[in-house]
Amino acid sequence: MVQYLGTGRRKRSVARVFLRPGKGEIKINHRAFENYFPTESSRAMVKQALAATETMEKFDLLILADGGGVIGQAGACRLGIARALVEFNAELRPKLKKLGFLTRDPRKHERKKYGQKGARKRFQFSKR
Repeated sequence: MVQYLGTGRRKRSVARVFLRPGKGEIKINHRAFENYFPTESSRAMVKQALAATETMEKFDLLILADGGGVIGQAGACRLGIARALVEFNAELRPKLKKLGFLTRDPRKHERKKYGQKGARKRFQFSKR
């Protein structure tokens, strides 16, 4: 069976995308797409790369997403799908690149610092 692999990352999330010829079925962690992403905005984010290249009904997607939150995983899925599409057909690269789907979002989770409440938050300062 022919399949194309793409790995996407965003924040603390990692998504491994397996692109297989099919009829447009999407499964994430062996669950239905609609059940995994509750909001329409996160579902739309995942489908953006497929919609831009008009390959929505050509492939079945199996996505293994891990870590982070819902939005981070959706962003990771989008990058993974775009990379898998480029592996399938290199001629799609300029279009995906122009739309920014092949660019890894560099913003990361900032670690908590010792002696503080969080990454940036400080305990209240008392002058007296």
